[in-house]
Amino acid sequence: MKIIEFDDIDRGAKKDFLRLPFELYKSVPQWVPPFTNEARRQIDRGKNAYFHHSEALFLLAYDEGGQPIGRLVVLDNHNYNEFHRAKTAFFYLFESIDSSPVAQGLFERGFEWARRRGLNHLMGPKGFTALDGQGLLIEGYEHRPAFGVPYNFPYYRDLLEGVGFQTQRDLLSGFLDRSIQFPERVHRVAEKVALRRGLVITNFTRRSQLRAIVPKIKDLYNAALATMPGNTPLTDAEAQAIANQILWFADPTLIKIVMKHDEPVGFVFSYPDISAAVQRTQGKLFPFGWIQVLLELRRTKWVTLNGAGIIEEQQGLGSIALLFSQIAKDLTSSRFDYGDMVQIRSDNEKMLREVEKVGMTFYKRHRLYERSV
Repeated sequence: MKIIEFDDIDRGAKKDFLRLPFELYKSVPQWVPPFTNEARRQIDRGKNAYFHHSEALFLLAYDEGGQPIGRLVVLDNHNYNEFHRAKTAFFYLFESIDSSPVAQGLFERGFEWARRRGLNHLMGPKGFTALDGQGLLIEGYEHRPAFGVPYNFPYYRDLLEGVGFQTQRDLLSGFLDRSIQFPERVHRVAEKVALRRGLVITNFTRRSQLRAIVPKIKDLYNAALATMPGNTPLTDAEAQAIANQILWFADPTLIKIVMKHDEPVGFVFSYPDISAAVQRTQGKLFPFGWIQVLLELRRTKWVTLNGAGIIEEQQGLGSIALLFSQIAKDLTSSRFDYGDMVQIRSDNEKMLREVEKVGMTFYKRHRLYERSV
């Protein structure tokens, strides 16, 4: 086995790095590939806004025949460490054959790199930005993931734990269908909270409306979520990059912003699930893959609920009811039959209690791991 570190100018290694998951999962019907152009952009230091402020190590393992058999990215996110006063590295895009020596070799190189940079803690899987799905799938392998949510082989858990990683926290994904009856009290509480606090749910019909408020949405995200462990405040460039990624396939009517005096204070982000189309096209938008995606946007019966939050000043009694009332209305008044609420933190006990009350079934679990280096 040979492990190499590579950079942007090594086209052969970049090609092998991007091709590896397609080889590993080619017989797995549940796996949803990334968009190939987005996967290339992620590891391009000239195009990924992350590299405006931080650095990464790209590793690739080859067997004796010169075939790629493992890969790993280790991130030194300067913004995260400065904001949280930490010395943490993240790992991401780990893929490997079922081989402990391959995993051990990749991570040992990653540990060494982190130590040289003065970092003493490694956590992951966690990516470049908030849009990157995180965690290792440990329950729910039989289900196709929502687009952008990680999928991996069951043996990955043994590989990580064999390298010394321990559980940091879990992320739970839940299932809803439109037949579920949300308690009427949720809607009544939501109405009272909105009236008492002067909150208004803003509806959108055009992508241009969403793009116009991207700077405010960035500030809202930073105020509502960035202070939580593991999260990082978004820069302007990162917010614009995320907007560019999702706005072209987003349904503006599914994105809701909670406003108070013309300022956003909360949000519900949902979008049609296009994972079936991405599977059919193998992640290739061009020359004709985009047609499949557009068709899927019209016919999919699944909606992905990918985030809800409210700033600290508006949190408290009734704030969760306000958000969930809106989610219920979006699901029951739309053409969608099923909702996939992805990656709720296992330590968010209040949120978990509320979603269980309305009949959500948790059916996928991802795990974030950590260890000292």
